Amino acid sequence: MQRRERIIDAAAARFAVAGFSRTSLADIARDAGVTAPAIKHYFASKDELLIALAERRFESARRTAQESPTDEDGTGTLRLMLQQTQIRAAQPELIEVFVQVAGLAADPSSPAHELYSARYERVVADLVTRFHLSVERGLLRADVDYRAIARDLIAVSDGLQLQWVLRRGDLDMVGVMQAHLERIAPGILPSGEHVDLTPPNSPQPPAVEIL
Repeated sequence: MQRRERIIDAAAARFAVAGFSRTSLADIARDAGVTAPAIKHYFASKDELLIALAERRFESARRTAQESPTDEDGTGTLRLMLQQTQIRAAQPELIEVFVQVAGLAADPSSPAHELYSARYERVVADLVTRFHLSVERGLLRADVDYRAIARDLIAVSDGLQLQWVLRRGDLDMVGVMQAHLERIAPGILPSGEHVDLTPPNSPQPPAVEIL
């Protein structure tokens, strides 16, 4: 397992520097300190390495969600989505991995298809549960379709990552996501008031183009 994780680490670092298409398994083997046949023992292709990286990223996101603080004012789930976006923006190489694997997931016969399908259902269910817990505590309106809200949030998050790749990083994902979340907040909070989701002690993001 340690060798497998070392190979994944080497792949992530190499993809960040050279990009997926310009990286060979031989490059990754050299960086990981193993032979090319050793890599083939764990991963038959670069695509399998990509999927392993995506799995690692999804697991990291799940841990972040599990460790998130209890909602205190109805904005807890929105703040979690913003935090996840901040984490992704700090790991640009994994944004490209996410988009690459999403392309593989379009093929129903690919292992990526099952991975992404399960990921979507799990994240939707988790977001809906979080929203409903806040509804039960009187922090959110009860007359809202939170499953639709959850799917909207995932669609925006994933769409921003695709746009980030297409624009070669020329997109403030965090700023756009924050603006979107702040537009949603008045519709789900009992007060209907606008909220500022900027984290404490964080600089105010610059004005961004709302796409």
